[in-house]
Amino acid sequence: MNYIIEIATSNYASTAAAVAGGASRIELCAALSEGGITPSFGYLKKCRKDFTVPLFPIIRPRGGDFSYTDEEFEIIKQDVIFCRETNFEGIVTGFLATDGSIDKERILTIVELAYPMEVTFHRAFDRCKNPFEALEDIISVGCKRILTSGQKPTAPEGADLIQQLIGQAEDRIVIMPGSGVRKENIAILARTTGAKEFHSSLSSTTKSNMRFIHPDFENEAGDYSINTVWAEEVQLLFNAFL
Repeated sequence: MNYIIEIATSNYASTAAAVAGGASRIELCAALSEGGITPSFGYLKKCRKDFTVPLFPIIRPRGGDFSYTDEEFEIIKQDVIFCRETNFEGIVTGFLATDGSIDKERILTIVELAYPMEVTFHRAFDRCKNPFEALEDIISVGCKRILTSGQKPTAPEGADLIQQLIGQAEDRIVIMPGSGVRKENIAILARTTGAKEFHSSLSSTTKSNMRFIHPDFENEAGDYSINTVWAEEVQLLFNAFL
């Protein structure tokens, strides 16, 4: 079976490494530490120019919850239009109402505005009140896939719900496990859930090449390290199925 592996990246070097490692698709993000927010114009343009692999920018104007103000929704719409005009294959986004249900009106607006791009409903799904009702709502508005950890911190922990969602979906939408997906568990997840697409950030860090470290900030590890994806780790995800 041919599995699809999507890699989330947050900088150009990581995107290039994920492509070199054979990633099926890339979710382009900024600030993965916040769950991902919309990347910069320059990053998106450069990746679109340099890579032919399907690229799906996340459209999320801030960290935090998934209930947005009218002003934030206007920002989201402008970002979607930019991605459509820049010829991305898809986007990743999601909206919740304050009662924990899917905000169908807003996600439908985005699906229609994004066309012909595909829309992945992201892990806002994992914060919804009723995942089985939410699944039907998301299918009804035309999203192509749902990224989910089965409403648990990691996909291996949420495998039972992921399996149930895949059964209910009956191929009407792709259910894509994400969060905590690694080479050690991806084959087991495939067998236990029936999933065919998987999402991973393969997140690691590499030391900055800065030679000067300011003494007052030498213990601020984040100032002197960079988020990294290694091409070999992407290949090992695919090899785990063999």
